[in-house]
Amino acid sequence: MLLIPPHQRRCLGASLLMGGLLVGLPRAWAALETAPTRADRAPLGGPQVRVLLGEAPILTVRAPAGARMRLRDGSGQVLMELGPDQPLRLQLAGSQVLGLAEAGAGPAAPAYDPATGPPLVPRLGPSALATAPATNPNADLAAAGQGATARTAPSVAQRLRTGELVVEPVPAPGSEGSVWLQKHHYRGRLWIRPQGHVLQVVNLVGLETYLASVVGSEMPASWPLEALRAQAVAARTYALRALRPTTGRAYDLKATVASQMYLGVEAETASTQAAVAGTRGLVLTYGDGLVEAVFHSSGGGITENSGELWAQQLPYLVSVVDFDNGSPVRDWRLPLGDGLVRKGFPEIGSLERIEVLSTSSSGRVRQARVLGSAGAVVVTGAELRSRLGLKSTLVQFSLEPMNAPLLTDQAGPSLAGTPLAGTASEPLTAAAPSAAVRGATPAPLQLPPLPPAWDARAAHSRLQWVAIGRGFGHGIGMSQWGACAMARRGEGFEQILQHYYRGTQLRPYSSLAALVPLLQPRLSLAPITARPLALTLGTKP
Repeated sequence: MLLIPPHQRRCLGASLLMGGLLVGLPRAWAALETAPTRADRAPLGGPQVRVLLGEAPILTVRAPAGARMRLRDGSGQVLMELGPDQPLRLQLAGSQVLGLAEAGAGPAAPAYDPATGPPLVPRLGPSALATAPATNPNADLAAAGQGATARTAPSVAQRLRTGELVVEPVPAPGSEGSVWLQKHHYRGRLWIRPQGHVLQVVNLVGLETYLASVVGSEMPASWPLEALRAQAVAARTYALRALRPTTGRAYDLKATVASQMYLGVEAETASTQAAVAGTRGLVLTYGDGLVEAVFHSSGGGITENSGELWAQQLPYLVSVVDFDNGSPVRDWRLPLGDGLVRKGFPEIGSLERIEVLSTSSSGRVRQARVLGSAGAVVVTGAELRSRLGLKSTLVQFSLEPMNAPLLTDQAGPSLAGTPLAGTASEPLTAAAPSAAVRGATPAPLQLPPLPPAWDARAAHSRLQWVAIGRGFGHGIGMSQWGACAMARRGEGFEQILQHYYRGTQLRPYSSLAALVPLLQPRLSLAPITARPLALTLGTKP
């Protein structure tokens, strides 16, 4: 044992203490220096995303039961707080937002400026507050802010005028908080501003919080957890790739099929929250960048190469077998009646025939000619699908007797964001894929032979064109029904993603250097507990 004289021990202890201070204090100071201020913090739940909820001339917002909501103007100035019994009705007046908060059971809580403390007083100009008697809740909002005298008496209708309005929840103790907008409620804040002739509403919300709703909006919450996890990773990747602050838009994503479905708090469940938490921070990458993590409902037995339908062939979006046998829209039929055709193709008159001019390697329509009594038009497969309301472009057309029995379509799930109406509560049949070996090609669509040459006008009363197709959606990327089937037979979310996004890696987004400048201003104080390793996914198409 080494013996150290007492005076040397004292010197050694002092040196160690000084060294610890020299190392620890700068780190602690740096942590304090880089911590975001209270005003700049994003909601807990990852970097903040901006989601366009909608646009309308008149809106109603309110606090949920047992909570309050705080109103700020565009500069961050607190205007007032309202309780759950005081819905705020908003409308556009010129270039400003005008609002009327209905009288509550008691006095409206005075709003306090956190910098000065005293209650705020009505201000004219860009932002203004005023009050009106509760006996006239339908008073013209155009009169708001024009010199009315502020009152503090109970049971008054609060009015406001501002260029932009931010609505944020003041949650009850122990809760995260949310705000009602029309018939849905959302976490985070609502940013309301004039946009043309309507009011535009953007939800400012943490990414991980947003995803718990997206997963439940895109898939039934009763589906296997591994399928929900695969959906969470794909949706997270899609959302982060959409963050483009230089576009000049006030939002990153839309809450509809134009981006991915987002229905607010109602779509959150314990299973969707578990799926997001179990994959927290994980994204799909190819090389050093995020992939285009598109998805659809059902591939009809086979997915599509991106370059055959879109402008660019991406190396990870290649055609693979889809295990979607359990999908209610795996096979479908749609009679093309006169009303449907005239609505989609008013320029051609009565439909005489549809000629498929070219298809992709999977059989999806790339170009078609639609001929009618008044003319013909050549369209892409995507336009044909849109005009006729087809579920997919994996379709052929057949002439059949008008009295022939037709299968009734069931409500199906989403295509890259279409809501799963009618499927969330229905039992899902476990799919046993007909092609047990990956890479096998599913059987092509089987159509009856076309009749010999015929006179369309004479046969119009006896025959009709019928669209016979498979799948639901554009067919590129992950099939949601296929993911469900793979999860039901025991495969994990990594294997599901490996199958549909070939040659990609699963990594935490905090490790991507290209994302750091974009995410740093939006990062919250919540730790990112993503897996530290990078998983290389399959490379064979």
